[in-house]
Amino acid sequence: MNSGDTIDDNILIGKDFSPGFTKVNEQAMYNPLECRPDSYQEWYQEGNLLRKQGDNRSSLVCYNRALEYHPHDYWTWYYRGNVLEKLGKYDEAVYSYDRACNLKPQNYWSWYQQGCICIQELGQYNRAITCFKSALDYNPDDYWSIYRIGKAWSKLQQYEQAIACFDRLLAINPKDFWTYYRLAEMYQKQGKLELALLNLEQASNLKSEDYWTWYHKGMVLEQLDRISDAINCYLHALSLDVRASAAYYQLACCYAKQNKVYWAITFIEKAIDLNPESYLKLAIEDSIWSEYRQKAGFMKLIHKKSNNNQ
Repeated sequence: MNSGDTIDDNILIGKDFSPGFTKVNEQAMYNPLECRPDSYQEWYQEGNLLRKQGDNRSSLVCYNRALEYHPHDYWTWYYRGNVLEKLGKYDEAVYSYDRACNLKPQNYWSWYQQGCICIQELGQYNRAITCFKSALDYNPDDYWSIYRIGKAWSKLQQYEQAIACFDRLLAINPKDFWTYYRLAEMYQKQGKLELALLNLEQASNLKSEDYWTWYHKGMVLEQLDRISDAINCYLHALSLDVRASAAYYQLACCYAKQNKVYWAITFIEKAIDLNPESYLKLAIEDSIWSEYRQKAGFMKLIHKKSNNNQ
């Protein structure tokens, strides 16, 4: 191996690589083996075999050793990223995927996997967008890359950019439930409630028995002050999930707005029974219950539920 092809064992094995990087115990992996591989191909194949068997730590050792022989191999860096991701070592997995991308920029999977970790595990939304855009250079109509770019923009509260991504998905697949649902979320966050409702209707036409669509429709209708319609949506949502505490709470709020005291208390009690940690706090602090908190019966209920939850 030429001196220019050597690779720092500290990077491969873990010493001083990054905060939290754990050194792999290679001796524990070697002991069960009758002999050690002595070439790139043997280490790489052994790593693949162990990875497929679910032995990710031992597989990592093999890929590290393969890279000592062939430090510029795209697939070794890629699969090294795979096993690090499965081991929950996300920063190190991103490093491996990034090395793979540098070796082979015109690829899909290393960019895509790197983007997924950035958006789902590390909260690095701008970097995720860059990765998914690079994946799209290889596969321009890839649904999941476009979808996740939209999600990343939404996390950054850049709703117009997110909407542009989801609109692009509808051009690819005009009958995609999730695209309509995400568009509704974006329009709701912008305060464009009629557009949000329109997209929820489209989503509901595609998937009529989805709890979250009906719950979300109820929320938008409540914001539009269409309280009776919102109640009907929450009731339908509860027919799909009878233990959905959020729907019970929103029903309670709707009945409180209509001054229907019996039903308001009935449904807030149900919400508290299902999720006391969340809804006791709201019953005590949410402004919608300020007048109720002046009533002895309501406070008696709160004290009773608080005592039961201790």
